[in-house]
Amino acid sequence: MRRIDRRILAHFDFVIPALIVPLVLVSGWLIGEIHPLLAHKHLVYVGVGAVVFTFFFFLPVRRLSWMIPIFYWFNIGLLLAVEFFGHARLGAKRWIELPFVHFTMQPSELMKPAFILMLAYLVSRNPPPYGGYGWAAFLKLSFYILLPFFLIAKEPDLGTATVLLLLGVGVLFLVGVRWKIWLTLAVGFIVSMPLIYTQLHDYQKKRITDFMSEKPSYHVQQSIIAIGSGGVVGKAKEEATQTQMKFLPIASSDFIFAYVVERFGFMGAVLLIGLYALIIIHLLGISLYTHDPYIKVVSASVSLLIFVYMSVNIAMTIGLAPVVGVPLPMFSYGGSSFVNFMILFGMLENLMAFRFTELYHRRGKKSFV
Repeated sequence: MRRIDRRILAHFDFVIPALIVPLVLVSGWLIGEIHPLLAHKHLVYVGVGAVVFTFFFFLPVRRLSWMIPIFYWFNIGLLLAVEFFGHARLGAKRWIELPFVHFTMQPSELMKPAFILMLAYLVSRNPPPYGGYGWAAFLKLSFYILLPFFLIAKEPDLGTATVLLLLGVGVLFLVGVRWKIWLTLAVGFIVSMPLIYTQLHDYQKKRITDFMSEKPSYHVQQSIIAIGSGGVVGKAKEEATQTQMKFLPIASSDFIFAYVVERFGFMGAVLLIGLYALIIIHLLGISLYTHDPYIKVVSASVSLLIFVYMSVNIAMTIGLAPVVGVPLPMFSYGGSSFVNFMILFGMLENLMAFRFTELYHRRGKKSFV
C-alpha cells in the first residue's frame, strides 16, 4: 500500500488551515442566519475550495514553472477579450460568457493567481541584488504589474485593479527596491493626484464625494447603526433587528462585518480582527524568513491580499473608506474570492511541502502518495 512521504507532512504548514477553518465555520453559520438558501450555496463554494486546494497542493508548481508566463499572458488575453466580447452589467463590462455552456466568468478574478505567480517567477529568475532593485529591473517588473492594472481599471473595476497595484507594490517593497525609487514614486503620485481624479468615472467620483461628505450614504448609515447596536457582547439572533429586518443591505457579503458586530459585539470584532492579524503575521513571517523566492513572493502576496481586503472592507462598513465591492476574505458570501484564496493557499503549501527539488524527480522509487 502506498504511503505519504513523511517529509511532505514535515514541511506542511498546519498553522494555515488551523487559522482558516474557524473563519469558514463562523461565516457559514452567520450566512445561514441571514439567508439559509445562501448558506447552502456557500457550502458548495467551500467544497469547491477544498477540491481546488487539494488539486493545487499536489500540482508540481516548480516543475511547471515554465508555464507561468503562458498562464499570465493567457489571462491578459482574457482581459483584452472582455473589451470586445464582454457582457456589461450595471454599467461595467467585466464578464465573458463561455460558449455552449452559457456560464459567465470574470477574468479579473483569474488574474490574481496568475499575477502573483508571474511576480514569483520574475523574482526567482532575477533575484534582487544587495541594496535592492535598480530602475531597470524595477521598470521591467512594473510593466507586468501595470498592464493588468490598466486593463482591469478600463472595465471599469477600479477596486480590483487597485488591489493588484497595491499587491505588486507591496511585494516589491518586501523583496527589495532602492529607497530613491520609492521617494520618486511617492512625490510623483502626490503631484499627479488631481489629474488622476479627473480620469475617474462619475460613479467613482460620487463614491469619493459621498465618503468626504458629512453625512454617510444609506448603506454606511445602516451599517454603523448595526455596529453600534451590538454593544460589547452583541445580541441574540432574534434581537439583531438591523439584519433580521433587512435594514442592513448586503449583510451576507459586503457588510457582513457589521452583522458580526451586531451579533457578537465589540468582543466579537476584536476576535475576528485578531484572527486575521494572526494569519497575516504568520504569512509575513514565512516570507521574511525564507530565501526561496517562490515562497517569499507567494506568502507575502497572500498576506498583503488578506490585509488589503480586510482593511478596506472593515473601513468601508464603519465609514472610513468609500463603499467598494471588496469582500471580507474567506468570510463574505461568494465563490470566486473564496476559491481564489484556496488556490493561493494550495500553491503556497505545495511550495513549502515540496520545497526540495529531488522530491519532484524521483523515478522508480516510492511515490509521494
